[in-house]
Amino acid sequence: MTPTDSTAIDHAHPTELPASYWQAARRGASGHCPRCGGGELFRKWLKPVDRCRACGQDWTHARADDIPAYIAIFATGHLLAPLMIMLILDFDMSSWAASAIIIPLATAMVLLGLQPSKGAVIALQWWLGMLGFQRERPETNPLPDRK
Repeated sequence: MTPTDSTAIDHAHPTELPASYWQAARRGASGHCPRCGGGELFRKWLKPVDRCRACGQDWTHARADDIPAYIAIFATGHLLAPLMIMLILDFDMSSWAASAIIIPLATAMVLLGLQPSKGAVIALQWWLGMLGFQRERPETNPLPDRK
């Protein structure tokens, strides 16, 4: 595999399908392929790779649209609401002083939450077989025959 060949597949890592959506979401949120966990999911900050280098999964079907931004804003708001209340009521801080703390913190939290949110949304689309993805599940071992 050459470093410049982005479509080369690394056959040294066997593909292990996730056992649950949550495992696939953790892989996607950490920036790894939700299918195998071996390859990178993003080539740029929010731009998914065309194919996974480890398992060859085609990620061109992924369409996360605005959902990652909604998730990041929702999580940020719920995490910062108690802090805003505490700064203003408990520390008797002015609204301007609290805003000087909250606005940069909220901006950083939203920006840092976008890529993990997008990875988890792409994992959900793949797990459910949406938008042209093939729905795949690990093979389950049947119960042994009783004789």
